[in-house]
Order: sequence, then structure tokens, then C-alpha cells
Amino acid sequence: MRLLVIEDNRSLVANLFDYFESRGHILDAAPDGATGLHLATSHHYDAIVLDWMLPRMDGPEVLRKLREEHDSGIPVIMLTARDELPDKIAGFRAGADDYLTKPFALPELEVRLEALMARAQGRSRKKVLEVLDLRLDLNTLEASRGGQPLHLYPACRKLLETLMQASPAAVTREQLERALWGDNPPDGDMLRSHIYELRRSVDGPFDVKLIQTIPRVGYRLGAMHAERTDAVTPQ
Repeated sequence: MRLLVIEDNRSLVANLFDYFESRGHILDAAPDGATGLHLATSHHYDAIVLDWMLPRMDGPEVLRKLREEHDSGIPVIMLTARDELPDKIAGFRAGADDYLTKPFALPELEVRLEALMARAQGRSRKKVLEVLDLRLDLNTLEASRGGQPLHLYPACRKLLETLMQASPAAVTREQLERALWGDNPPDGDMLRSHIYELRRSVDGPFDVKLIQTIPRVGYRLGAMHAERTDAVTPQ
């Protein structure tokens, strides 16, 4: 999962990063509501972990703006020390998908996020995914690029769906392996072989290449950015 954590408690954020990154997830963090809203509306995330009490803009206001002004359906789980029923009702009415009171166990948060993701993916199967001239119908499983049909093996089709769902964000090798084989990937680098076959179908006949390798991370799908000539020396 690619998660956005909007939380001003640095110790809690550090714990979340340690736990979820060790399990192959990718996290970004925002220390206040305004920054969190900006990240949520300018980048792709699978879910948001949102604190109630935040500087600059509280959690319910972030939710309202996400749902009403930006028409975002991204799954959101709200974290709060407020455990009274009226508070929970207010959180759900603001647009939260789930609600977890502090203190909480990290495995419980992970399970709740996985459940939210499963429901969101179930809803997305009624859609047609499109990235530039690439199209994948999740109902008929038909894929095309520039109007030309693409013939994909089931594993390649699953990889393409995962990359298109995340585009333009990168997807880690671990996430792609999990999409294909769950928690039991085969020995050897079978993922590389499937990516090779997917590239042959999606990029082979076309001048513009869409599947990009992100070194030491994984892959992303989208238009290739022009290389910069003004190299920056790492600090």
C-alpha cells in the first residue's frame, strides 16, 4: 500500500513508518491538515491515516474538503483519542471510512487498512482504467493502446492493472509480487520475466514507452519525463 499519514505526533509517525515500511508499504507524512490536504490531492495514495486534532486544519475539515471540494473517494481511517459515540458519528459524517481510537495496536491498523483497500478495489472493478492512450476494461479484461487491442497473459494483465491503478506513482517490486502471488512468491526473478512480456505488448510496437523502471524501487507507468541536463550533486 502507498499510505499518507496526516499526524502531528512525531513519535507515532516514526512508529508507523518503522512498522509499515518493514512490511513493504510506502509512506508519506504531513504534520498538519493543510499540508496533508495538499499531498492528498496532488499525489496518488491507496489510503489515508488521518488524525483528528491537527494544526492549521483539523481532521474533519480535511475530510470534508477531500470529499466535497475534490470529490475524492480515497479510503480514510481516522485516528483520535475521542472515543464517545457523538465523536465517532461526527467523524463518519465528515466522510471517514473507519475510525480507530488511540492507543491502538499497529497490526489492527494494518488489518483495517487492508479491509478498506479490499472494498475500494471491489468498487474499482466496475471502472475502466485509462492512462494516456492505454485502456484496460476491468469488466471484460480487454486491454488496448491507441485503439489497438493488446493480447495479455493473465499475469501480465494483473501487473498492468496494478500499475495503472497506481499511476503515476511507482509500485515496488514487493507490491507487484504480492499482487501476483500473495505472500508466497516463487523462487527466482519471475517478476522480471513477466515485466519483460508486459513491455513487449504495451510498449513494443509504440514509439512512446510507458513502463519505466525505478532503480532500487520497482516500476511506474506513465509518460517518460525528459531528462534534465542540469544535474544536481547529491548532498
